[in-house]
Amino acid sequence: MSKKAKKIDIKLINKLREETGAPVIRVKKLLDELEGNETEALEILKKEGFEKAAKRSERETSQGIVATYIHHNQKLATMVELLCETDFVSRNDLFIQLGKNLAMQLAFSEPKNVAEFEKQEFIKDPSKTVLDLVKELIAKTGENVRIGKFYRLEIGK
Repeated sequence: MSKKAKKIDIKLINKLREETGAPVIRVKKLLDELEGNETEALEILKKEGFEKAAKRSERETSQGIVATYIHHNQKLATMVELLCETDFVSRNDLFIQLGKNLAMQLAFSEPKNVAEFEKQEFIKDPSKTVLDLVKELIAKTGENVRIGKFYRLEIGK
């Protein structure tokens, strides 16, 4: 490292680590290589995370949660089975939050199957798909995560 190298702020390292789940040492090394370019580092770390997620896709997912959403008018309810490899990850706040977000997403759409559901734009952030959210969680937890069954019940339908 040259004497002119820019000192990387620990807050930036922590921010990128939280967003991507990448190890601190990897984030710091990448920021050093990119001379602190946050945007480029984030793009590379996300790509690396998605590549790791693809490698984990064949692992068995026998643990998980059933997340629910009931609309304020009490006329619509959804349930989503979100699966992972271990009970430890199924109790993780990020995992539980993803389950809640998926159940809410299902309330505002009517996919016919999981593949169709995964292709949808996420209602809270249209720049991401449902599958992107799952892959981000895989990158952060290091475990295979997948959507199992889902149900949507609406009065009158």
